[in-house]
Amino acid sequence: MENTDPIIKDSRKIVATLGNLCKKEGLNSEFEILSRGECQVEYIDHDGWNGGTDIYGLFCRVPLDLYSAIEYELDSIEKTILDKAEKIFKAYHDNVWFTKVSIAPILSNEIHGKTYRVQSKELLEKVEAIKEMMVSVATGKPIQEVNEEYIKTKAPINEGLKERNIDNPIVFNDLWDWYRKWRDGSLPTYQSRREFLSELFTPLLEQLEIEEKEPLNPIFTEPTGWDRVDRSLKEIKTRMIEASNEEQYQTVGLLCRETLISLGQFVYDAEIHKTSDGVLPSKKDAKRLLEAYFNTELKGKSNETVRKHARASNDLANELTHKRTADYRLAALSAEATNAVINIVAIISGRRDPQVKQTKKEEIEIPF
Repeated sequence: MENTDPIIKDSRKIVATLGNLCKKEGLNSEFEILSRGECQVEYIDHDGWNGGTDIYGLFCRVPLDLYSAIEYELDSIEKTILDKAEKIFKAYHDNVWFTKVSIAPILSNEIHGKTYRVQSKELLEKVEAIKEMMVSVATGKPIQEVNEEYIKTKAPINEGLKERNIDNPIVFNDLWDWYRKWRDGSLPTYQSRREFLSELFTPLLEQLEIEEKEPLNPIFTEPTGWDRVDRSLKEIKTRMIEASNEEQYQTVGLLCRETLISLGQFVYDAEIHKTSDGVLPSKKDAKRLLEAYFNTELKGKSNETVRKHARASNDLANELTHKRTADYRLAALSAEATNAVINIVAIISGRRDPQVKQTKKEEIEIPF
């Protein structure tokens, strides 16, 4: 039955209008929530006082990466959207109240990084081993020497991929099945068989490598205390886990670039930190902002090696984050280099010192 409530019928228009208002006013987080989220105006309750009043709210479910990035600002964001919505609701009759905006993450089917019966490292090693067996018999090794080991190795691979909901590309039950595949004439040479196996295994191995390796340096897991940097780094980690195509890997690079800019803006002081050529850096030039910081904070011969390492990490991070093409390895390197620069700066600034309670500082735009 069609809903006759005019507000519920206008729910999509209300959300779109809210999004457009936020975009025009530069409220980027609010706009992203309204444009990327699953947002719906819903009827909440009815108050019988003063002739009766209908009460409504806006409920938004947003992608996990977005929720993670704005989690610590939820109260402020919800209030901003609520204030905008109250103005829109003036277009309806007086007996309407808009009292609530609620933002929550979209529910997931899987837990990233969960524990499996077949551990990631073991699974990766077994897939690599079974590939080597298939290469060896396809290039001259007698099948009977390794067939039993192949069958024994394939069983935990089947289990490990099944519990991860990953399609198993290894369709050969034993090495005699694999023998019949190449003996049909479709793979007449050793090279053609190697190429076939490379195409068969490479996507699976890359996917398992993502799971097995931590994308970012695990030595320091606590936040730096620079809120904007910590939020960005948290989102980079989330995006690295979820990314699966070129556009998503490019997004990781863009996030890394913005994170370095935020870091440079926060630690750079024009009165203290000088560039090697004396030119005042742009507030968007992360490379020069951080170079100036390192030049001052790591000056002197005793700091030469550390200074070189800091500069090299900074150079690598900036070079990688400006590349126009992207894949998993490039994105992971960008994230790793960015994380390294952040930790170097955090160590130099004393924020990684043990038993030191850092006082939260207000992050401001540097006026230079």
